[in-house]
Amino acid sequence: IIPSSTGAAKAVGKVLPALNGKLTGMAFRVPTVDVSVVDLTVRLEKAASYDEIKAAIKEESEGKLKGILG
Repeated sequence: IIPSSTGAAKAVGKVLPALNGKLTGMAFRVPTVDVSVVDLTVRLEKAASYDEIKAAIKEESEGKLKGILG
């Protein structure tokens, strides 16, 4: 695994202005044929269970973020 830099966090802020300046990112290179991974860490305004978080992500992936989040 080789740590690397990425502009993905800045790009997300351009596509989703509400997230502008709220993300940081890093990349790592792994010698595999075809792989994609995201390690997402967030701070929530209020407590939420794992099931509530999964439901919220699923709802958004089927709604206004369809084709972006999934």
